[in-house]
Amino acid sequence: MATELNDQVSEQSMPDISGGLGMSHDPGTWFSSLYVSAEVVGMSLSPWLAVTFTLRRFSLVVPVLAMIASSLIPLTDNLTLLYGLRLFQGLSGGFAVPLLMTTALRVLPPPIRLYGLAAYALTATFFPNLSTSFAGLWTDLLDWRFVFWQSIPLCTLALLLLWYGMPREAPKYERFRLFDWRGFFLVLFGMGALSTMLQQGDRFDWFNSPAICVMGLISLACLPLFVLNEWFHPLPLFRFQLLGRRNFAYGATTLLVFIIVSLSSSSIPAEFLQVVAGYRPEQVYLITLQVACMQLVMLPLMAVLLNKEWVDSRIVSLLGMAFILTACIGNTFVTSVWNRNEFYLWQTFQGLGEAMIVMPLLMMSTNALIPAEGPFASALVNTPRAVAEAVGIWLLQLMHRWRGSLHSDRITDQIGRDRYRIFQGENPAFQHQAPLLPNGMPRAPGSLEAFRAQVVKQTAVLTISDTFFVICGIVVFLMVLVLTLPQRTYPPRIVFVKK
Repeated sequence: MATELNDQVSEQSMPDISGGLGMSHDPGTWFSSLYVSAEVVGMSLSPWLAVTFTLRRFSLVVPVLAMIASSLIPLTDNLTLLYGLRLFQGLSGGFAVPLLMTTALRVLPPPIRLYGLAAYALTATFFPNLSTSFAGLWTDLLDWRFVFWQSIPLCTLALLLLWYGMPREAPKYERFRLFDWRGFFLVLFGMGALSTMLQQGDRFDWFNSPAICVMGLISLACLPLFVLNEWFHPLPLFRFQLLGRRNFAYGATTLLVFIIVSLSSSSIPAEFLQVVAGYRPEQVYLITLQVACMQLVMLPLMAVLLNKEWVDSRIVSLLGMAFILTACIGNTFVTSVWNRNEFYLWQTFQGLGEAMIVMPLLMMSTNALIPAEGPFASALVNTPRAVAEAVGIWLLQLMHRWRGSLHSDRITDQIGRDRYRIFQGENPAFQHQAPLLPNGMPRAPGSLEAFRAQVVKQTAVLTISDTFFVICGIVVFLMVLVLTLPQRTYPPRIVFVKK
């Protein structure tokens, strides 16, 4: 929870953080980008390190690393030091999430495994939707520094629980003799370049920038070599052979795509309310908190339901996708007069759908594994999930660039075609008078600025509507995937007894 909130809350509070730390826009984008890139690398290494140093020792180091980085970031304005601390914060976030899945697969017996997976599912459905509430609380009501300091009590509690509950084991330092150094450097450069390119590409004008071209070439060269290296290495970081199991391949693929789809319940509605309706995070949080609270009920309920032998997890997933598709279709009708109240119904569908997708895919993918394969599975599932965060940023930027530019051009073109009614002149039939008088003088102080703001709002509305259409297409792809790829599976208490 602490590391997920470090990522999500800081991303939503970047304007306040940039002001507090004295960062301009460009350094602020790198501040966000470095976290995601470090998180990707951390998720790749975490399962291997947990096995080598023991799950207990490594789990105790991770919250300490997160606390040190989070406590020091608000205390310095040195940009180099800020970037270094942000990298450590991203690494701790990347280390933490796979540990939860590894622990669930390793220590939970089959009769209660689904409930442990429900706790893991909170990282994909609950915390991203809860983050807006914390962003509004810290930035609008208290102090922006609490965006980082919020993790200190949570990490302290995690340390105490890990110290008490994790079993002691002997470390396996002999594994360092077989450490996959080639794989480490390939994932460091390949994944790091890919995630940075996806996040910074729009700002650098994509392949018109030499830096983006270099990062694209690095990722294009390193990632195929990484797959080839892992396939034949005796002790790999990733075991890609697991993707040959249909249910595991479905789980890994769907979780990656689901992270992108979940933007439709968090980032996209929040962006609309902030840009079009002029809300602050303190006013936005209710629509995302609604989805978050529903997860606290729906995830345990899904665990109980999926524990029934007669329940087909594929049908549950399909119903969940239908709920999210319904919500996205409803949101495509967004207009400039919408406010928070118009989103509540569709957020209810989102809250139902998210839990009904995540729990079945986790059950299907983990039922295809034995406990010894848990670390490899955790790396394969969580690293693409971290990359999906960068892909989501890329998708939103792409929609703003292509569809936003198109709508802006069409609106301004229409204004030019009908200039003497819309922009300059007298037309009492219009609800809002033109910003310029017939003689070309402003109708009132600030009238041109107000007119421009209306153009920006209308462009944002049309772009966000198009984004929901794109999410609809992605959900339809997932519906086809769940009907074709996974096989019927049963609850862990039945599957592992049969084995």
